[in-house]
Amino acid sequence: MRRRPTPAKPARNDVDAALAALSADTLREVVREMLLELDDKAHSGVINSLIQRAARGGSGWAPAALSDDEVTEALAFAKAAERIGRADPSDVDEHLRRASGAFLRRDYSAAHRIFGALLRPIGDGEVDLGQHEMVDEVLGADTSACAAQYIVSTYMLSPPAERAAAVRAAIAEVQGLGHFWEPIQELERVAVEPLPGLKDFLPAWRALIAQKPAGDRNRDWDTDEDRWMREVVQRMDGSGGLAKIARTTKRADDLRAWCRSLVDAADWKGALPAFEEAAGLVADKDYARGELLDGAALAAQNLGRKDLSAWLERAWRAGPSMLRLRRWLGWAGSQTILRKRASEALLACPKQAARQRAFLHVLQGEIEPAAKLLAAAPGLGWSNGEHPGHLLFPLFSRLLGGKKKVTSPRTELTLHRGMDIEELEAMTADDHEPRLSAPEVDQLLDLAGVSSIPNPGTRSAVLTAMRKAAESRLAGVTEQKRRRHYGHAAQLVGACVSCDPSTDTARWVAALRAQHKRFPALRAELDRALGAP
Repeated sequence: MRRRPTPAKPARNDVDAALAALSADTLREVVREMLLELDDKAHSGVINSLIQRAARGGSGWAPAALSDDEVTEALAFAKAAERIGRADPSDVDEHLRRASGAFLRRDYSAAHRIFGALLRPIGDGEVDLGQHEMVDEVLGADTSACAAQYIVSTYMLSPPAERAAAVRAAIAEVQGLGHFWEPIQELERVAVEPLPGLKDFLPAWRALIAQKPAGDRNRDWDTDEDRWMREVVQRMDGSGGLAKIARTTKRADDLRAWCRSLVDAADWKGALPAFEEAAGLVADKDYARGELLDGAALAAQNLGRKDLSAWLERAWRAGPSMLRLRRWLGWAGSQTILRKRASEALLACPKQAARQRAFLHVLQGEIEPAAKLLAAAPGLGWSNGEHPGHLLFPLFSRLLGGKKKVTSPRTELTLHRGMDIEELEAMTADDHEPRLSAPEVDQLLDLAGVSSIPNPGTRSAVLTAMRKAAESRLAGVTEQKRRRHYGHAAQLVGACVSCDPSTDTARWVAALRAQHKRFPALRAELDRALGAP
């Protein structure tokens, strides 16, 4: 089916104003017309959403009741699908919609029977729906929500003394369709009425989880039981209960959960010593220790403490990363202090942290050592968070007076490539969450007083390093046939030309074209990067 051209998006305020201007009857008519334009999957998804919102809207409306014949039909369909190993996704959507409707009517028995018959074989891959990998590709129903409704139905139908075991068995049945890392919260989110007997369920649930052996206590990973235990302990004992678990296991995930509970409660006075203690308890995990000390610094920031800079330094030294380095250096306050900190940091910076080391050299005005790091960098591996290329190319372009002055992590040449995990998480974090401030690269360069490269010898060394890095990149992507990265390699060549549009550079570009003449796609990218017709 041909895809319709995407229309230009109207301004957001126009859409809101148009919706506000429509009467309820007109809006219903629009929705009915739009439903006719949707394919089967989208149609089913929108229908399910409409029914869910209407049933939960407080109007008292509920989907029509299911007859015994409809339940029997759904069970027979599920049995036949499991027997032959396949089913039409539109039929599955219809039966799941009916089961969800029964759930919204609080007909938990009908919902439980249909969900129980369909969800397990679908989640276990025993029924082929024509998907490539995930059933969400072909189903309009939210299978994760259906699985949660099945577990809630199990809870509602089970005798109080057997609820904990029944809920655990239900989770095991549908675990292929959803992640129930905090099952109590998920059950409350999906339920259409308060969960009866929850106060008595919690200790029974806790006791049941505790029955499973802890296994290797030196493991780094979380099990379902670890997450479930933390959730129920927090419900019953609060942050104090989580602290007891964390101090016993000394596992990073348990320590994080304890400290996060204090942050969620905005208990910054309690969070600061908790993060510090946790950083001391976590065993041989620099990345976790650095993260926990980030939390201590965040608490210090929210408390308005004067020793914030010291906490930022501790976090960087525990887990050196570019983001932590920028945070610490950003509190220098003057060029003298900034350069002193850069010198101290360079002595402690890991040898393999080429991006950070290069930046520290530049901040001290040591351009040629940074250029050597760029020249020695591999042609492949630019996605590594410590590859110096994404930092130094735009930075050197700025210092050399090239046309593209891009040094911020969010700008064109760097894009999201080359960021470490802390930078990516900070960039995608919720704006409403408290966070540590971190100056951009440009701001630190300005504070350090690094604005150009006046020395001819140094300029020559930098240009040579940029050419070497561009040549390595070209060689790497062509040898490994990384066609998706030809454009990036061509951008590097274009940056070299922008910084030094001389006859010598023109000869260098001509030599590169000749060297890679067997790669027409690369030559096209070079033409595009260099502005050729």
